[in-house]
Amino acid sequence: MTERPVMALASTIRHDGDGGVLDDLETVRGARRWLQHQPGILATVTATGDLVLDEELREAVVDVRRAVRALFARVVSPAPPSPADAHRLLPVDEAMRLLNAAAAREPVAPQLRWPAEGPPTAGLLSAEGDPGVRLVAALARDAVDFLSGPQREHLRACRAPRCVRYFVKSHGRQEWCKPSCGNRARVARHYERARAAAGSPGLRPSAPPSTGR
Repeated sequence: MTERPVMALASTIRHDGDGGVLDDLETVRGARRWLQHQPGILATVTATGDLVLDEELREAVVDVRRAVRALFARVVSPAPPSPADAHRLLPVDEAMRLLNAAAAREPVAPQLRWPAEGPPTAGLLSAEGDPGVRLVAALARDAVDFLSGPQREHLRACRAPRCVRYFVKSHGRQEWCKPSCGNRARVARHYERARAAAGSPGLRPSAPPSTGR
C-alpha cells in the first residue's frame, strides 16, 4: 500500500540506526531526493508545469511538516510524542493556523467524474498554475483530511529504542512501526529483564546486539 502524503512527510524525520536523527528535508538537495521518491505527489503537482524546488519552497514544505508533527503529538497525547522534536513543537493553535493557511494557498473546486462503466468518483480542479504552491497545498490538505478522519484514532508514536517515527496501526495489537523496531524492542526488554535478574553490576549482561534499523 502506498504511504499517504502526510505520513511520508512526517517520516522525513527518522532515526539513523545509531541513536541519532536524520532530516531528509535538511537541504534543498535532500528535499529534491525525497520528492523524487514520492511519485504520487509529483504526478499531482506537476500537471501544470515543472516543479522548481528551491530554498523558499523547501522551507514552506518544512513548515507544513512542523505543523503536522505538532498536531500528531496532540493526537497521541497523553502518550509521549516522537522524541525527535518533542522539545521544540509548535503550539497547537499556531500549528493549525500554519496548516490551514498552507492548504488555502491553492484554490480548488470539487469535480465529479463518472465513467460509462464504473462508479462515480470525486476529484479536485485546481486554478493554481505554480507547481510549488500546489505541492505545499496538497501536503497540507492531506494532513487536514487525515487529522479530521478516522485514521487519526490509529496514529501512534513508535516506542522502540531509537525510533522517532509516527505510524498508523494496521491491526489492534500493533505496537511498533515495522518489524525491525519490534525486534529491537523485544531485545531491549530481554536485556532489561536479564540485568534486573542479575542484581549485581558484576553480573550484568553485555549490551544487546544491534538488530538493524
